[in-house]
Amino acid sequence: MTDPTAAGAQVAAAGENLGAYQEAIIFLVTAGVVVPLFHRLRISPVLGFIGAGALLGPFGLGRLADSYPWLGPITIGNRAEISHLAEFGVIFLMFMIGVELSWERLRVLRRLVFGLGSIQVIASATVIGGLLAATGQSAAASIVVGIGLALSSTAVVLPVLAEQKRLNTPAGRTSFAVLLFQDLAVAPVLFAIAVLGRNDGANVGSALALALGQAAVAIVVIVIAGRLALRPLFQLVARTKSPELFMAACLLVIAATSLTAAASGLSMTLGAFVAGLLLAETEYRRAIEATIDPFKGLLLGVFFVSVGMSLDPAQLVAAPVLILGLAVALLVVKGAVILVGARIMRLSKPVAFETALLLGPGGEFAFVLLGGAIAGGLVPEALGQTALIVTTVTMIAIPPLSLLARRIGRRSTKTNLGRARAEPPPDAQADRVIVAGYGRVGRLVGEMLKRHKIPFIALDSDPVRVAEQRRLGNPVYFGDSSSTELLRRCDIATARALVVTLDSSAGVEAVVQAARAERADLTIVARARDARHATELYEMGVDDAVPETIEASLQLSEAVLVDVGVPMGLVIASIHERRDEFRTMLKRKEAETRPVFRARRTIGKTLDAKGSDGKAADAKDDKAKAGIGKTA
Repeated sequence: MTDPTAAGAQVAAAGENLGAYQEAIIFLVTAGVVVPLFHRLRISPVLGFIGAGALLGPFGLGRLADSYPWLGPITIGNRAEISHLAEFGVIFLMFMIGVELSWERLRVLRRLVFGLGSIQVIASATVIGGLLAATGQSAAASIVVGIGLALSSTAVVLPVLAEQKRLNTPAGRTSFAVLLFQDLAVAPVLFAIAVLGRNDGANVGSALALALGQAAVAIVVIVIAGRLALRPLFQLVARTKSPELFMAACLLVIAATSLTAAASGLSMTLGAFVAGLLLAETEYRRAIEATIDPFKGLLLGVFFVSVGMSLDPAQLVAAPVLILGLAVALLVVKGAVILVGARIMRLSKPVAFETALLLGPGGEFAFVLLGGAIAGGLVPEALGQTALIVTTVTMIAIPPLSLLARRIGRRSTKTNLGRARAEPPPDAQADRVIVAGYGRVGRLVGEMLKRHKIPFIALDSDPVRVAEQRRLGNPVYFGDSSSTELLRRCDIATARALVVTLDSSAGVEAVVQAARAERADLTIVARARDARHATELYEMGVDDAVPETIEASLQLSEAVLVDVGVPMGLVIASIHERRDEFRTMLKRKEAETRPVFRARRTIGKTLDAKGSDGKAADAKDDKAKAGIGKTA
């Protein structure tokens, strides 16, 4: 017979165990509601996460949990419960910034990055810090708050510009360049705040010099170890062709470099940033971006929820005029600095106004900087909380400000775009061809593209082949070309065409399906095994399918006709005519048999399933599917 006391203890223990997962469950529910809702409303989910944190946090409904116990399970009363997990959101963000940063991108946008970017950060921080110092704040608090409010929101501005297809406009490129400089400035600022926070009254200069020496040694160690170990590690993992192991290797690198930096007295975010820089120039960059991006998005969501939990809406209710007035003042100060800086860099007025509206609001790194400064005692909590509320209010204003900026941009004409129009886009290889598979067929395609000076990027799942082609200077990256996220990282949205050269029929179909679902108007040329496979590819939406058997027959025909004395011009004309006949026949056959193919995919029957040839074909297809990603 069951002991009632023991049963009660088990129930209580189960309740305690469930409570340990309460924060994670609440966050997942919030993400499941916030992301689809805000995506439908075309508003950045960042604002939704911050709002959810404020609503469910200790200053929101959590404040009422003692009076209404039923609110307990749906609120988070202690921000520390998710603070460690939230910290990883910033770590992953800095890692991705490092991976996405390349010397080529810096070189292309160097004038705006280091020119306008430095003007914006230094001048804005100086003006804001000077105004705070004039009100009686300490020098350290004024500097830290000034720098924190000078930064803008990469997590909100870039998605808004991407959604509006304005990243490659002059204002979009200018905003990207300034945000890039801000991202570069975050790491040393975080380091300086950590050093100043540890200073207990000793000489600040000597403490900073000692910390800089330790930091330099730690960074040198991370860089040397990374250059020696990272590429061999990813080559070893890539050979296994296991997405799980590749993901584990990415997470291991982030965790190891972050913990190494923390053990050396640096911030974990700086370690992750350095690791990203080391991997940015490798052939695994695109695959790493596609692998880590979901983790970054989810953990950044946790971070923004924790940010919302630290905000007290009562302060806004208690002093709405003050908060809104400070928010407007921040927009005016940063906007004026950007306008002046843009004119110094000889940008046109419309571009300057657009950029000022987009970058005037505060950003997510203000929460990181000010949170660390408040914890280290550099900034009074009252001042820090006020600055965080002002930052949140201005971030909420980014979507409407972007619409206003878009209207200003529409008034720009080709004659008043200024020098910003001459700046190339952030990615110098826009409007390029994507080659899926870089075996002997893919290499020949790449050589012909280079001969005609058409930019391209190639993807291949063989790490040895990728490493060999990278040494030869070819733009080949490791990854599964059927991955939608990887195709996005290769800028499929602006690609001129996609050429699929994989040797596996199933692999070709997977790439075509992913690409066509991502972009309906993309020109796709695919390699087919035979006429039957070409017909299926035409059904899937390729523009041209090239059957190996037919092409081999045509080339043999061309060779024998020339050898027996038929004039070359007549041979070439007849071969092209016959090739067009085959293409027309295959497309017509696809149109006539489309319902049959649809039924085949539905119930698993082939056109000739009753005969032994049908069984052989099925066996061949099964064998091909087992080799997805194999290239010739």
